[in-house]
Amino acid sequence: MQTTIDGIEITHDDDITMEELTEYINQERQIWQAKGKVIGRINIKLAGDEVEIESSAKSNIKRVRRITGYLSDSDNFNDAKRAELNNRYKHM
Repeated sequence: MQTTIDGIEITHDDDITMEELTEYINQERQIWQAKGKVIGRINIKLAGDEVEIESSAKSNIKRVRRITGYLSDSDNFNDAKRAELNNRYKHM
C-alpha cells in the first residue's frame, strides 16, 4: 500500500496499523534529522517477527533541458520553447 504523510512517500504492508506506521516514521525522521537530512521515501515491510525499514533522502535534483542552444529549467521557457519540448520524440 502507498501513502504520503508529511510529504514523505511511504510504501508499507497492509498489516501495519496507522499507529505503528506513525511511530516508525517518527523514529526514522529523528535518525535522519540527527544527520541533517530530510527523508523523501520510506519502505516499511514485515519480515516474520521483524520490521524492515528502508528510507532514502529527498533529492534536490532539477531537470535542465537544452532547447535551441539554451540550457534552462522548463519553467523558464517561453511558449515557443515549450512547444518544441512537447513536440520532441521521447526515446524509451
